[in-house]
Amino acid sequence: MQFKRSVLTGLVAELPPEVWSSDEVERRLAPLYTRLKLPEGRLELMTGIQGPQAQILDVSNACLGFLNAVVLAAGLVESGQIRRALVCSGENGRPLVERTIRLLNEDLTLTRDGIKPYFANLTIGAGGAAAVVSRDDLAGPDSIRLLAGAWETDSSANALCEGDTSSDELDMRTDSEALLAAGVGLAQRCWGRFKAESGWQETTPDRIITHQVGRRHSSLLFERLGLDPAKDYQSFDRLGNVGSVSLPATLALARAEGRVRRGEKAALLGIGSGLASLMLAVEC
Repeated sequence: MQFKRSVLTGLVAELPPEVWSSDEVERRLAPLYTRLKLPEGRLELMTGIQGPQAQILDVSNACLGFLNAVVLAAGLVESGQIRRALVCSGENGRPLVERTIRLLNEDLTLTRDGIKPYFANLTIGAGGAAAVVSRDDLAGPDSIRLLAGAWETDSSANALCEGDTSSDELDMRTDSEALLAAGVGLAQRCWGRFKAESGWQETTPDRIITHQVGRRHSSLLFERLGLDPAKDYQSFDRLGNVGSVSLPATLALARAEGRVRRGEKAALLGIGSGLASLMLAVEC
């Protein structure tokens, strides 16, 4: 997958005015911590389609929804069907976090092992992101040029993170350990295809932006892909996991802070439940 005339312009991120720190979440979990004799600091410690070459085109595809929409819109731009498209995404994690806290505190049958599938819920954040995918001759000089990309899927791992509605509320359960292993394994396979499509090597990108899950995920991903951790720009320590907003918001923040400069190459590494991975090579 290669792009000749598509760029991103006007990339912005919007963050919620109310901030819930890890300490605040754990304060609200005091009844659970007391009952199971768990030490405080646990949350911060934990966070710090069939066919592997078929792209998932559902633009509400969990954590990869924004990138999927960008690729879909860029394909329409490249083929001449449209000149530009607005891509936007918003995530509100508060209802899930509040329901999870309530469930953990009130369900007295839950044990230390029983609460594990719910802890990933407590890292979900909120925010929004938007950008215009445009033909390059219609965009300004501050645009992000799309160069190439690749994808890989592993539908056999779809049960490792499941979300559904329960009593009109969102419920989500995650096998964090298994999801970490399967996700990084999928990313390794996708990275090989990405290098073939883009012509890049591990040392090519000046900056690497990933879907933000946690410190452990980032460390293992960079280790297995042979990437320089110094090129990583992270936002999960402030924002948590904001789903489909995580990667575009992180890129927007990096640009705003001067951590990605004009003319630099950036690798956008998306990995999401399903499992699916979508990686894009861009020039900022």
